Amino acid sequence: MISVDTNILVRILTRDDELQCRKAMALFESNNIFISDTVILETEWVLRYAYDFSRTDINRALLHLCGLPQVNLAHPQHIAKALTWHQDGLDFADALHLAGSNDQDSFATFDQLLIKTSAQLAATPKVFAP
Repeated sequence: MISVDTNILVRILTRDDELQCRKAMALFESNNIFISDTVILETEWVLRYAYDFSRTDINRALLHLCGLPQVNLAHPQHIAKALTWHQDGLDFADALHLAGSNDQDSFATFDQLLIKTSAQLAATPKVFAP
């Protein structure tokens, strides 16, 4: 199994460098691929800030990529939950932090928007300000 960096995913999803895109696609076509949570997190950030992808386009791209049969994730249930919450309004990083904390009693933050949005989504664990 081969673990990949953010730039491999970005080449595939943006096709902004045709040669690198072909190499990245060939890698995916001939290997089992591991994508870490941190690479997915960074990929979302790059697509949003550097490429101006919309929330919907980011979710669609990441769902497709993570759903490929040769792709393996460290925490697929966390990524799936984070993508759902992201589509419903949470910042992706916040959604991933919260999804990764789902076995805890609560999640403390000073981020009022995270508190409000997570309450509207009935996300667990409960988010609160200390």
